Amino acid sequence: MKRIIANSGLILLMLAGLTSEAQVPPTKATKVKSPAFMEIDSLAQPAPTGDVSPQAAKEQKPEPAVATNAAPIPGATLNGYVADDKYKLRIGDKVSLQILEDRDAPRSLVVTDSGELDVPYIGRVMAADRTCKQLAESLKSQLEKEYYYRATVVIALDAANKLLGRIYVWGQVRNQGPIDLGVNENLTVGKAILRAGGFADFANKKKVKVVRGGGANGSGKQTFELNMVEILERGKPETDVALEPDDLIIVPSRLISF
Repeated sequence: MKRIIANSGLILLMLAGLTSEAQVPPTKATKVKSPAFMEIDSLAQPAPTGDVSPQAAKEQKPEPAVATNAAPIPGATLNGYVADDKYKLRIGDKVSLQILEDRDAPRSLVVTDSGELDVPYIGRVMAADRTCKQLAESLKSQLEKEYYYRATVVIALDAANKLLGRIYVWGQVRNQGPIDLGVNENLTVGKAILRAGGFADFANKKKVKVVRGGGANGSGKQTFELNMVEILERGKPETDVALEPDDLIIVPSRLISF
């Protein structure tokens, strides 16, 4: 009988425990969030701060950076080059010549005493009394006839000859011979005679001649006769003559009477 009572008590205790468990509200299961994924493009853009509309955020997208280590474009330094079409080349001028298709450094050339340039592939070409633009166009045409499908010729003046030419003094002066005529120099007959050392003892100062040649055949030849007594001794320089390259000054001898 005691065993039955003990078992009955144990059963009652188990039923009481089950009843208490049934009265406890079930705990709410925690919902597991799925992993979040973001687009790569969104990581590259700064997140908008504050009350920024999507349109405003789009406008805040930074501009792509411009590369600063890009290789220079060949020939870019010549974009601003304009061939000289005013100055006419003279003997002694130094020029640089470059054919861009060759990709070589510019060549330094000098206008020879004959007025020519020694041009690669072509040979001697007349350059005196022609502008850099005229000469470049002429060389381009000649090169494209035989050597190039397309030739880009660049000619630039490096250094102009400071001497425009020479004049010559002959006759009754202290020092006969050539006298250099500088660029933009106003050299007159009176100044040239003084530069030649002045008149000699038997000079005919009243009949000094200036001979100006007009070409190889003598066409256009001019002769001036000047009274240098009026110009140098009586102070009338307005009657003096400005000299040009290759002018010849002749100072004759005066007649000697005993």
